[in-house]
Parts: sequence; structure tokens; C-alpha cells
Amino acid sequence: MTLGSIFSLFIAGVLINNIILARFIGMCPFLGVSTKLSSAIGMGIAVIFVIFGASVVCWLVYYYVLVPLGIPYMRLITFILLIASFVQFVEMFIKKKSPSLYKALGIYLPLITTNCAVLYVAIDNITQEYNMVETMVNSIAVPAGFMMVLCLFATIRERLSANEDMPRAFQGNPIALVIAAIMAIAFGAFAGMA
Repeated sequence: MTLGSIFSLFIAGVLINNIILARFIGMCPFLGVSTKLSSAIGMGIAVIFVIFGASVVCWLVYYYVLVPLGIPYMRLITFILLIASFVQFVEMFIKKKSPSLYKALGIYLPLITTNCAVLYVAIDNITQEYNMVETMVNSIAVPAGFMMVLCLFATIRERLSANEDMPRAFQGNPIALVIAAIMAIAFGAFAGMA
């Protein structure tokens, strides 16, 4: 494994195979928490922590527990339990350390448990047969791309909400979906360059 291949894996996870704009996974928090930049940053950091921690632990459990025991088919239920545990930990930590962020994230924080992005990354690391280093790089790159897009989208939505000239039919979620489509097209150009 070379430094170039690790860098390529990172760039692919952030830009080319962006989990939101190329895979359309994790759309619930993307649309729900992206109305304010501060909430988007908080959600992004929480998702990075959960995806990285859960993916590394899931990789270890898969290769050092499930495979040796001959029960790799139990990965789905095992991964879901591990992810739920990580989210509970993050939720308790944010509630104690930043009550304002906890309140701003609202229902979307516990929904990280059911966010398909977290489970997708954990299973993708196994499916792609990544080693530990590749798993760690992919588990940072994918949520970093998630956070980047979430913050870009939140910034755009904040600016749009300040615009008083917007037609009533486009206010709120309709314009958000149009902007998300334009962003997906723009990020699609990265796939063309690869």
C-alpha cells in the first residue's frame, strides 16, 4: 500500500464517491440539519466520530470475532448494535458538554443510529476487503465528505433564507432540493475527472 493509494482512497471518499451527492445515502440529516451552519458543523463532527469509531470497531469485530467463529453472516445485526452503542455515547457526551448543540440537533442526533451512511461505511469496508489502514482512511474520508457537503449546503440555505425575493412556491424544501440537485451535478464532475 502506497501513500498515493491512500491519498486516492481519501479523495474518492470525499469528492468522487461522496456519500450524499453520488450515493444519495444519509439524506435525512442532510435536509433536516442543514438550515444553520452551526448545526451542520455539530452534526458533521458527530457523524465523523460515529462513522470512524463504529467502522473501526466493526472491522475488528468482523475479522477477529465473527470470521474466526465462522459466523460472518451475523455482521449486519452485530454492526447495528455497535453503531447504536456509539451513537448513545456521542449523544450523552454532546448533551453534557454542549446542551445548546444537543438542542439544535434535536431528533437528528439519535437518528444517526438509523442513518444508513454509518452502516454503509462499516459494511463497505468489509465488502471492499480493506485492511485496517484503508478502513481508517475510508472511515474518515466518507464522513468528511458528508460534513463538507452538509456545511456547503447549510451556508447556501442560510443565504437563501435571507432572500426576501424568492417566490413562495420555492421557499423551504423545494429550493433545498433544487440546490441539492445542482450540487450533485457539480460533484458529478469529479467522477468524470477520475
